[in-house]
Formats: sequence, C-alpha cells, structure tokens
Amino acid sequence: MIDATLTLGVVVAALALTALVGVWYAKRGDLSLDALLTARGSASEGTTVASVVGSVMGAWILLSPAEAGAAYGGLTAVLGYALGSAAPLLLFVPVAARVRDVMPDGHSLTEYVRARFGTTFYLFVVVVSVFYMFVFLAAEMTGVTAALALVAGVPAWATAVVIGGFVLAYTAYGGLVASLVTDTVQTAVALPLLVVAAVGALWRLGGTDAVHATAASEAPQLITLTNPAALAFGFYVVFAVLGANVLHQGVWQRIWAAESTSSVKRAFGVSAVAVVPMIVLAGVFGVVAAARGLVDGNAGVSFFLVVNDVFSTPLALGVVVLAVLLVASTADTVLNGIASVVTVDLAAFTDADAETLTRTARAATVVVALAAIVVGARGYDVLTLFFLADLLGAATFAPFVLGLYLPTLGERGALLASVSGLVVGLTYFPGLGIGSALAALGVPITPSFFWVFVGSTGVSVGLTLLAAALGRDEYDVRALRRVGERLTEVNER
Repeated sequence: MIDATLTLGVVVAALALTALVGVWYAKRGDLSLDALLTARGSASEGTTVASVVGSVMGAWILLSPAEAGAAYGGLTAVLGYALGSAAPLLLFVPVAARVRDVMPDGHSLTEYVRARFGTTFYLFVVVVSVFYMFVFLAAEMTGVTAALALVAGVPAWATAVVIGGFVLAYTAYGGLVASLVTDTVQTAVALPLLVVAAVGALWRLGGTDAVHATAASEAPQLITLTNPAALAFGFYVVFAVLGANVLHQGVWQRIWAAESTSSVKRAFGVSAVAVVPMIVLAGVFGVVAAARGLVDGNAGVSFFLVVNDVFSTPLALGVVVLAVLLVASTADTVLNGIASVVTVDLAAFTDADAETLTRTARAATVVVALAAIVVGARGYDVLTLFFLADLLGAATFAPFVLGLYLPTLGERGALLASVSGLVVGLTYFPGLGIGSALAALGVPITPSFFWVFVGSTGVSVGLTLLAAALGRDEYDVRALRRVGERLTEVNER
C-alpha cells in the first residue's frame, strides 16, 4: 500500500493543473450562455475525438470491465463490454448528422424531446435523464473512492471532496468550453498511462506466457471464449451501454460543439475504434485478479487489486493519476450535461435573461456535484450503480432515435414504449425485490441482468415501431429547425 498523504498530494496536483488549464482556456475565450452550454462549432475534429473518448470513457473503464473479467465470465465478457461501448458511438455517426441537419440551433436532448413529442414525454425524459446522469456520476465517484482507499488508505470522503471540488471549480466557471479542453488534456495523458499500466503489469507478472499459465491453471473458464455466462453478458451489455450513451446529454452537447457535420461523424467513428483496446486492456486486469485469487467479494476494484498486489510505488501512483483524470473527465461532462438540461428547460418556461440563466447553470452544477460527493463516499456496489443507470437508457433510447426518422411516432406511443421498457427492466433487476415478490405470488420471474437489458430494449423498440406503424398523424420534422430560438435570442441580448 502506498502512502496516503503522498497519494492525496499527487491527486491534488493532477486536478489542480487540470482546473488551471480549464479556467485559463475558458477565460481567454467566449463565455456567453451558448458557449457554456454547447461551445457551438468551436471543437476541431481532434478535440471532438479526445473529448468524446475522455467524457464517455471515464473511470468506469477501470472498474466495470475489470469486474466483468473477474466475476462475469472473463475474456468473453471483456470483449462484449468493448464492443458494447463502441456500438453507441457508431450509432451516433448517422444520428449526429441527422440531429445537426434537422436541429442546427439545438442545445439538449430534452429540448429536442419537448419539441418533437410534447410536454408529458418531455417531463418523463427530464426525470430519467437527470437521474441517469446523477447515478452515473455517483458510480464513478464511488469506484474511485474505493480504489484509492484500497491502494493508499485514503478516506473515501477525502477523495470525493478533492475530486468533486476541483472539477466543480473549472466546470461551474467555464462550462463546456472548459470541459472540451480539459477532456483533451486528460485523454492525452490518460491513454499513455493506461498503456504503461498494462505493460507494467505484464512485466511485474512475468510476461504474457506467465499470465496465461496462471489463468489456465487457476481459472480456465475465464480465458475460454465459449463460456455461456460470458457470452450472455457480452450480448446484453451492448444494449446497456448503447441506451446509456444515447440518454447522455454530454454526448449530445458534443454534436453541436463540433466544427462541422463531417467532423463530428469522423470523431464518433474514430472514438468507437479507440475505446475497444482501452476497455480490453482494463478488463484483462479483472481476469488476472481472479486468476491470482485476489477477488473476495470486491470485484468492482479488481483493476486496483492487481495494482496493490504487484505494482511498485511509482507505477501505482501513475495508475492513481490515470483513475483521477478519467473520473474528472466524465464528471465535468455529466455536470455540464445536467446544467445544460436545467438551463435550457428554465429558458423554455420562463422569461429569464442570459445572466439569470448562466447563474442557474452554475448553481445546478454546484448542487449536483455536492450530491455526487455525498453518494460517492458511501461505498455502494459499483457495477450495480452503473447497471441501474444503464437500464434507464436501455428502456428509453428507442423513441429518441427513431423519432428522428419516423414522423408517425407520437407522444403517447413514445411514452408507452419507454415506460413499458422501464417496468420490464425494473421487474427483472436483481436486488430490487420486485421479481422475487412476483415469483412468491406464482409469477415465473427470475431476476436477471440479461432480461433487464434485452427485455427492456426489446419491449421499448417493439412498441415504438408498433406505435409508429399505427400512427395517423405525421410530425413535420422541419419544425425542429426552430428549436433553440428562445435561447439564441437570449444569448444575443
């Protein structure tokens, strides 16, 4: 175990440097309301790639893929996670182009939903979207606090306060403008650190042959590609991650932040390719942890169990910096996303001026950050938190995406599809007790993450297509071009 004071000092230094870069960059540029919310048209292709990778691939890649490798089926589960994470980014290639074409002045997912479907479905999406982003942020904070407690004995509250405080400082001030540049810096540093961690682990463990021999001897089921449980995990995690990213306001913001449509399409395509090796590298740590007998009910920190077991202090500190930069990258994205949703919605229902809306965006950032710090210090199960957030996306993403292409899909159909998918997912979700209660009444329900995600997505997609097929009225998609006019007018005053 490395020294707690040294670890906390390294964490403070890395975050302080990141915050200074974010504030400096935001201060020298445009801090208008529109810039805070979308940084519209300001991100080059390289910046967009780095920002998408940095914001989507947060600290969870050190947590969930490794837990999948250790507890959900080994290499097959890891590969499923990798492909599942690439899928939504590939989906955003055509979707991003469609959104920029039909809604060039937009700001948020919820703004689109209100214009396309109506107030009732919009209110449902606001609740689901904000709750999803908050749970995701809390899961990230939970994972990194547990990791630093394991490798250095840093109190969970100290890690949560330091990370939350520094991220809050530059995010509340610079909004998406600051987030884009810090994401770029964080990605540029985190990617090499991940490679160094993987190479360092192999070196300390005696090389690939030694690692394979240990796994083959102690846990052969983790390195086979025909493990049924792992195949099932790899299949349903695609739906989990796909839905979650479509529901993520931070991803939508980057659609408008990119300098051009061709730029954003290429950025999402490159990002989809880039995340696969990142997740595989991180996930293999879970296989190693399980094969070495390090996992004892704490699979969520499998990556850091290996770090604690075999790394020297310099390598361990490098991994700490890696984890902190990754959680900071997704934290600023989520905080910006929630602030954007709150501000855009306030503008739609009030006559508030730009100064009031800007203050509201910053206040919302502070409130969410403080709440995430509190939850993150409590030590809940990491993958369960991530899966709960993913369920919200899996059950509701189909109407958002298909509504861009199916003009006969109405509000009632979209709402029915989403709510039905959510009910199915919650019924099968392990640990909530709904499925067990129904089983006690004679209803044949066995809680299973497979049916949580495959079932909720299947029901949602099926009912969405049925509602569109039965719909009589057609929505004129050209009306979406007027979305964002209210905020544009406020921004220009």
